[in-house]
Formats: sequence, C-alpha cells, structure tokens
Amino acid sequence: MKKQSKIAQIAIFFAIMLVLHLLSSVIFNLLPVPIKPTIIHIPIIIASILYGPQVGMVLGFLMGCISVITNTIVLIPSSYLFSPFVPNGNLHSLIIAMVPRILIGLTPYLVYKVLHNKLGLAIAGAVGSATNTIFVLGGIFFLFSNVYQGSIQAMLAVVLSANSIAELLISVVLTTTIVPALEKAKQ
Repeated sequence: MKKQSKIAQIAIFFAIMLVLHLLSSVIFNLLPVPIKPTIIHIPIIIASILYGPQVGMVLGFLMGCISVITNTIVLIPSSYLFSPFVPNGNLHSLIIAMVPRILIGLTPYLVYKVLHNKLGLAIAGAVGSATNTIFVLGGIFFLFSNVYQGSIQAMLAVVLSANSIAELLISVVLTTTIVPALEKAKQ
C-alpha cells in the first residue's frame, strides 16, 4: 500500500475519532445517562481490520494522545491516571494512556486474520474493545494499586461494569455492520 494512501486512511479515521470524542463528551456530559461508554476506539478496530495493524496502531497511538491531552486540559479526579502532566500523574499514567490504545490497533487485526468471517468480525470487535478495558483497568490496578487497595474483586467489578459491557456490544454491532460495507466499497 502506498504511503500517501495510509496517511489518507489515518487522517480520515482520526477525523472520525475526533468527532466521536467531541460528540460523546458533549452528549454524555449533558444528558443524565447512567452509563458513559467509550466509543472512540471503534474506528481503530475497524481500520485495523480493513487496513492492517500498522494503520490501527498509529490510530491507537493517536487515541492515547487524545486521552493524555484531554486529561491534561480537563481535570477530573481520575486525570492523573492518564496524564503525567497533572498532580499525582507520572510515567505510569503515560503507559496506561498509550499502550492499551496502541494494542487496540493490533488485536482485532490478528483475530480477523485467523477467523476471516462474520463470527471473526464479531470476535475481533469484542477483542478490540476488551483490549482497551482489560489493559487500561489492569494497568491502573497494577501501576496505581492504591486506587483499588489491592482488591482483585474491586477490579473485576469495574471490568464487568455496565460501561465495559456496553462498549463491547457497541463495538461488536458496529464492527459487524460497518466492515462488510467498507470492504465492499473498497472493491
């Protein structure tokens, strides 16, 4: 694939990520909804499947940058978990903000490469979403253990929270509907 083509794909998916980030920030902060799922990772999952892990991992890196910038500018009690530039933030914050997001660009690709069918798409969407959830929360658990006070039950409760389940289901539905349409359009 040409370098210009990859740059264009990254730019288009990054623009979609920015729009999703801004819209979800506005919607979930204005409306009194009980859950606030992360949806910015879905374009990374889709791009990884369609264009490979290199494009997916660059987009994951950009998601990590969005996370660091947002948590540096808009301070909330958990900002220190994702930004080394706020009080109590450190290098571990950068690891939590970046590594799981980069891995989102890899894991769906690997799953879909092995299971190249509709079920594979669903599993790839679920794995991409779970990659973010497990590695972010696992990173917080291990690198900021005082947050969970060493309680594995507390960590598992958060992992299996409504947000995580909603994110996983949304990822599966959108991945299984959008990827076939884009694959058809590519041809």
